Order: sequence, then structure tokens, then C-alpha cells
Amino acid sequence: MGLQDALGFTFQPPNIAQRGMQRVGSSTAGAWVFQRTLYRIDRPLHRWSDGRLTVPGVLTGLPVIMLTTTGAKSGLERTMPVAGIPYASDLVVLGTNYAQVPTPGWVFNLLAHPQATVAWKSSTCRVVARRVPPEEMEAVWLASEAVYSGFPKYRDRLAESRSVTAFVLEPAE
Repeated sequence: MGLQDALGFTFQPPNIAQRGMQRVGSSTAGAWVFQRTLYRIDRPLHRWSDGRLTVPGVLTGLPVIMLTTTGAKSGLERTMPVAGIPYASDLVVLGTNYAQVPTPGWVFNLLAHPQATVAWKSSTCRVVARRVPPEEMEAVWLASEAVYSGFPKYRDRLAESRSVTAFVLEPAE
């Protein structure tokens, strides 16, 4: 059984209004604003709605999961809302950081401690993060583009500054 089954994960393609918001969010200015604001709203909204709502989920149709990692330096638990991309029977997460140059901290956390927890709506599952090797990245990009039309723009903008690290999240044994 994969992570999608373990969480009861489902993905509904975005509607026309959400596709429009995806275009806004994938622009340079939109990504800059979203990167600095959404996660601050998402965690309280996620708690308040018992895991049913996130801002990107409502506005853009993105399937947002709550990823809890162990801090690479601090050893403390860190929870961040990230897009969970359906990939085979599991989920993949991409360290795009809204196409901003800094690599998101959760990437370093997973590199140091691949054991994590994923929450989707009212379900929680312990996972192991497997770093996606370069030869598998093209398949990951294709899967991600089916969920969020902004990922190709993110990929292009980041091509000159850094590579994107991705992880397949699989249920822990």
C-alpha cells in the first residue's frame, strides 16, 4: 500500500478560477508574494479547519500536505505546508520554494533525517523520504506539471541558480 492509500489522498484537477490563480502564483511577483505570506496563514487555517483547508488548496487547487521534519541542526520538529504531488502510489515533494533562490529548509531537514510525518486532512502517516535521483527527475517534473501549471516556470527560473531537490514520500514500515 502506498502513501496515497494510507492517507486517503485524492486529487481533483483545478477548476477554471483556480487555473487562473495558478497563473498569478507562478508569475515572478505572485510567487514572491505567496512565498512570504501563504505558509503563515496555512498552518493556523489548517488547524482551524481540522485539516480540510489551506489557502493554496482553495485558491489554486493544489493538494497541500503538512510535512513535519526533524531540523537538520536543531533536532526540533518543523512543520511546513508543501504541495503533495501524486507519484505512482506515493507522493513527491519538490524543493522549489516558489522559484525563489534559497533552497527551503525542509529539504536540508529531509537530507539529514529522512524520517518524517505527513498530514492530509484528518489522516497522518509516518514516512521515509527517498531523494529522487537525476535520472528520475523528468518523470517527477511531468507528474508535477499535471498538478500545478506553474512548476515549468519555476523550473525555468531556477535553472540558472540551483537544482531542485525532490523526495518521494513512502510509508514507513
